[in-house]
Amino acid sequence: MNFKKPVLCTMVLASVACGGEAFEGDAVSAEDLAATRQAAFSGVNGTVCEESAYNCKLRPSGGNRVETNDADDDDSWGITTGVPIRDGNGTVVGTSTRTRSLFNYGQTRTFAGELHAFATSTSNSSSGWLPMSAILGRTSFEEKVGHVSALSSGLSKMACYAVRNSHDPALEVKKVVYDTTSSNERAGDYLPLVRANGLRSANLTFNVPGFGLGGVAVDHFPAGTKFQRLDVPTTNGAPSIDIPLWVLDSAGRYRQQSGTMKFIYGYVIAATGTRRNGWMAYDALEVSSGCP
Repeated sequence: MNFKKPVLCTMVLASVACGGEAFEGDAVSAEDLAATRQAAFSGVNGTVCEESAYNCKLRPSGGNRVETNDADDDDSWGITTGVPIRDGNGTVVGTSTRTRSLFNYGQTRTFAGELHAFATSTSNSSSGWLPMSAILGRTSFEEKVGHVSALSSGLSKMACYAVRNSHDPALEVKKVVYDTTSSNERAGDYLPLVRANGLRSANLTFNVPGFGLGGVAVDHFPAGTKFQRLDVPTTNGAPSIDIPLWVLDSAGRYRQQSGTMKFIYGYVIAATGTRRNGWMAYDALEVSSGCP
């Protein structure tokens, strides 16, 4: 056994139950994980929350994507090519060459006088905003997209941060979901990676991954973007949430813990003046100053 720092029993998805004997680096069983799960509760940002009233699903039932009318579909919508992809500041970061995309529920913003929806992946190798006029079946989409924004009223300011212009490649490939078989669900999904346009950018998320809430991005900002941290309440008492990270075990499955990843809550004031609240990975940020 590798006797390293024990995993905190306050984590909802910690690798051991409180008082357990497993340590970081051990393979973890599904039974151990199940023993640490909390019941979901209603909070500020939704009715299905875990660990914090601000760590919630985008909606109480169903998936976090804007659903199509096809029950057998993967909820991807047809889109026209040649339209601009924008980041959270409204800056054009590329031109879309894809013919289909998934869109996260409740996320719409107006850029250049046109309503946009938030795509989970774009031809910029990142999430981003696409004009709603490019979505095939726009009328149906508008009926389904809804609107959800994370809240922050009454939370006190903490330190000012900025999105880093670098990342740790070793951290990037670890998984944020236990025993995942997905090619996604990487720690890199929350880091400022280099995109197709050659620039770094990172996701602002509605919730923290690893809780079965969706781990959904709701906006996307370039390196250098200021992030004002807020004193968010959590059940563990700290103004942050730590989740375990997973690497391959001897059986070739992501069941061996390798460190943790911290998420903090706060907001970005976009170049458009819009305030966007949400969670960001601490590893995506560096201490800064001058937050609005």
